[in-house]
Amino acid sequence: MEISKKGKNIELLVALLFILAGVGLRLLPHAPNFTPVAAIALFGAVYFSKMTALILPIAVMAVSDLFIGFYEPKLMVAVYGSFLLSVLLGFWLKKNKKWQTFLGVSFLSSFTFFLLTNFAVFAFSPWYAKSLAGMIQCYLMALPFFRNTLLGDLFYTGVFFGAFELVRVLIGKKFKLHKLSCENLASV
Repeated sequence: MEISKKGKNIELLVALLFILAGVGLRLLPHAPNFTPVAAIALFGAVYFSKMTALILPIAVMAVSDLFIGFYEPKLMVAVYGSFLLSVLLGFWLKKNKKWQTFLGVSFLSSFTFFLLTNFAVFAFSPWYAKSLAGMIQCYLMALPFFRNTLLGDLFYTGVFFGAFELVRVLIGKKFKLHKLSCENLASV
């Protein structure tokens, strides 16, 4: 289905609002890893074009990292890549929209982020012994961050998708009521 020029402009405007919100929420004081980036990736994949969905989380991370600071490139690839995997999960979610799948995909997105980014920390930083014990220690040390990631992903996914569906229902009711009142006036 071809999106009109007006539809593309609206998508761009909403995407920019998501980028600004994502950057702002990363810059404001928050619990470590309690951010909206994965939720933005999922939301973008479900409701925006594929290209916009892929750009959204990368733009949020890149712009906010300009202010926060860049870090080890190999770790950045793991972090940014995990958000691109969230977009891919969102493409699947687009075809399977039920509250259970939203919950499951949000959890899976958090878990994927935890696995990939902490493996990268283990593999590319000098902090842990390069052994099974070192890898286990790395993952154990990261558990508090996983809790925050999971809570943040569930919270922001609920807010973004919930707000969207609420607005859709309210707009639908308004137009339905308006249509009924117009039909009633026409019969007088």
